[in-house]
Amino acid sequence: MFNYRRPTMIILVSYFIYLLISIALTIWVARTLHKRGAIFLVDAFHGNADLAASVNHLLVVGFYLINIGFVSLALKSDLTIADWRIAIEMLSEKLGWVLLTLGAMHFFNLFVLTKNQHKVSLWLAGNDPGKIASELRQVTLDPCQFEGTISDYLR
Repeated sequence: MFNYRRPTMIILVSYFIYLLISIALTIWVARTLHKRGAIFLVDAFHGNADLAASVNHLLVVGFYLINIGFVSLALKSDLTIADWRIAIEMLSEKLGWVLLTLGAMHFFNLFVLTKNQHKVSLWLAGNDPGKIASELRQVTLDPCQFEGTISDYLR
């Protein structure tokens, strides 16, 4: 007689392993990119460490949101999991997509940063970073009364 509890247990264990490995990989990659990318960003922003740290933090937050969202959406499976072989194959495919997504996001971020490095250099060359930072600290934005752009408030 077929035991209905066994396939349920196999899929639950598979989902748990998938979430555990995917989230651990996402955290490891995010920490590595944050730590190693800081030097690249400081160089890209011509020594403006505050701006580089801010951008680095925003990139990591976006990285977490996109990847954990992807991992969550990819959790669902329509496969009938009858044995561990099918469970391992499903797990392998799902983790493969997570790794490809992490790699693609990494190279996309590098592409965008290197492509825009020249624009940032020109912008920083024409502006005093200390002046920009002090002006931004003075700006208080009330979303209910906000009209125009931030540059309107910096004039």
